Amino acid sequence: MSIRTYFDRTVEKDPRRIAIQYRQHEQIVSRSYGEMARRARATAELADELGLAPRKAPVAIILDNSPEWMEIYLAHTGCGITVVPIDPKLRPAEVAYILKDAGVAAVYTDLRHIPLLQEILPELPALRQIILADGAADQTPETCAGRPCHALEPRLAALAGRAEEPGSFYRRQVVRETDIASVIYTSGTTGLPKGALLTHANFCADAEGALKLITAIRSDDRFMIVLPLFHSFSFTANFVVPLCIGARMQFVSNLRNVGEDLKRFSPTVLMAVPLLIEKMHAKIVKNIRRNLLAQLLILVGLRSLVSRGVRRNLGGALRLIVVGGAPCSKKILVGMRKLGLPIIEGYGLTEASPVVSVTTLDNIRPGTIGVPLPNIEVRIADADANGVGELQVRGPIVTQGYLNQPAATAEAFDGDWLRTGDLASQDPDGHLSIRGRKKALIVNREGKNIYPEEVEVCIGRDPRILDVVVIGYREKGEVGEKVGAIVVPNLENFKAVDADNPDWPEIEKRTRAIIRKQCQKLADYKHPRKVEIRRDPLERTSIQKIRRHIYQGQLDSLAPAPADGADDADDSL
Repeated sequence: MSIRTYFDRTVEKDPRRIAIQYRQHEQIVSRSYGEMARRARATAELADELGLAPRKAPVAIILDNSPEWMEIYLAHTGCGITVVPIDPKLRPAEVAYILKDAGVAAVYTDLRHIPLLQEILPELPALRQIILADGAADQTPETCAGRPCHALEPRLAALAGRAEEPGSFYRRQVVRETDIASVIYTSGTTGLPKGALLTHANFCADAEGALKLITAIRSDDRFMIVLPLFHSFSFTANFVVPLCIGARMQFVSNLRNVGEDLKRFSPTVLMAVPLLIEKMHAKIVKNIRRNLLAQLLILVGLRSLVSRGVRRNLGGALRLIVVGGAPCSKKILVGMRKLGLPIIEGYGLTEASPVVSVTTLDNIRPGTIGVPLPNIEVRIADADANGVGELQVRGPIVTQGYLNQPAATAEAFDGDWLRTGDLASQDPDGHLSIRGRKKALIVNREGKNIYPEEVEVCIGRDPRILDVVVIGYREKGEVGEKVGAIVVPNLENFKAVDADNPDWPEIEKRTRAIIRKQCQKLADYKHPRKVEIRRDPLERTSIQKIRRHIYQGQLDSLAPAPADGADDADDSL
C-alpha cells in the first residue's frame, strides 16, 4: 500500500468530494479531491520538466501549511520522488545542513525565504531548482544565487493539459510501498538533526493501525489542521488518515484565529499539542468563572448545559480531540472531559511514523497513553522492580534507520526493536504509561531514580508557573547527580492571583515558595537543590516541547539555591 494508492482510490470513488477548505479574504474556499488530483498531476509534470526523477535526489518543502504543501507532496511521492519536509522557521544554518545532508535537488518555498536561500545556496551545489508557491510570474526572480526560480501557479496552468494525457509523467509512474516517502529530520536533541527514512508502507501501516483503534473517526469527518505538516504527528493524523478515508481537511488561517476558525469551519476532529489544549482549557475556565449563570448551572447539577455552550463555541460539531506530540497534563485531560469535550491522548515518535499508542473514547485511563496499535508489538526492556523500563517498538511502522547515519541507526535498534528512549510501564490490560526520558533520567548518589517529568508536572500545576525544566547536575568530586530546576514565572498570572502587584525580586521569592509548596507532594530526594528563576520563556521546538538538552549543564556552576531554603539538602535523603 502507498500514499498514492490511498489518494487515487479516494479520488476515483468521488472526485467531487470536498478535500480541502481554507480561508481566503474572509471567504471559505473549497477544493475537491478531483481538483486536488489535477493540480498534483500538473505539479508532477513540472517535476519532470525540471529533471527530477523517481528514486533519485529528493525535493524539499519549506512552506507553511497550505493546499499547495499537500499537492506538492502528493505529486512527488506519487511519482517515487522522496520529499524532505522542513520547518519554515528554521535558521539558515539549520536549513543548509538538512538540504546538504539529504542531497536535495529542488526546493519548493515562498518569496520570504529568498534571502535565506541566497545566503546558503553557495554551499549547496546539488540544489538546482527553486519553485515559489506564492509568487506570480512578475514577482518571481529569474534566479537566486545563480539557480533558476520558477513561479508555481503559472507553470501549473501551462502544464494542466499535458498532465491529463494518458502518457503523463504521473500516470506512467508506479510507486512501490518500499519507496522512501519522507525524510523527516528530528529536532536534534543530542546533536545534529538526523533524517528518519520513512516509507509509504510505514505511513500507511500507521494510519491503518490508528483507524482500527480509533473507531470514532469516519469518512464524513472534518479535520481542522492546526499543527504544522512538516511534523510527523500532524502529517499522519491530519493528512494521511483523511486521505485514506476521504475525509475533509480544513486549514486554520493562523494560530491567533484558531477560536474563530473553529466556529467558522465547524470541524469534527482536532489534532492538537498539549500547549494548545492547555490554552483552550484556561480560556474556557476563565469564561465560566466570569459567567455567573454558568457557575450556577454547575452548582445545581446542570453541567451538561454548560458543556453544550462550550461545544457551541468550538464550532458545535467537535466529536474528537486527539492530543499528542508531547505529554499532556492529567489535570488538563480530566478538566476537558468534565467540560464535555471528547479528548484522547496519543503517543509516538518520528521513527515510528509516528503513532505508537492511543487511548480511545470508550476506554480512557487518565495518566496512560493508551494501548499499542493492533498491527505492532511493544515491549518494556530491562524493566526494574517497579516494571519501568525502556519502551521498544517493532512492526511495519518502524523506520529502517537514519539517512547517512549508520552508527546512529545501529544505536537506535536492539535487534529489530526500535529503542524509543522513553521509560514506560504497561499494566495487565496493555495500557502504557510514560515515566520519563531514559537520557533525562537523574540518578542520585544513592542510586535512586528521579524522573524529571514527574517533578516538572508537580511544580507546573500552579498557574503562576509558566515554564519549568528539571535537569540533573553534578558537584565536583561527588558521585551521582542532584536535582536542579530552571523555572519561569507567569507574570500575567502573578498579577491576577497576587493583588499587590509584586515587583521582580518579590516574584522571584514567591516563585521559590511556590516550588517549595508544590514539592511537598514529592519525596525529599526529588526536591530541586538548585533553582534558577528566569524571566524569559524556555526555548521550545516547533511542537512546543522544551529543548531540554540546551539547559543541560547550565546549573553546574550555579551556587546551590534550593527552593526550600535548605542547605545542599542531601541530609534529607
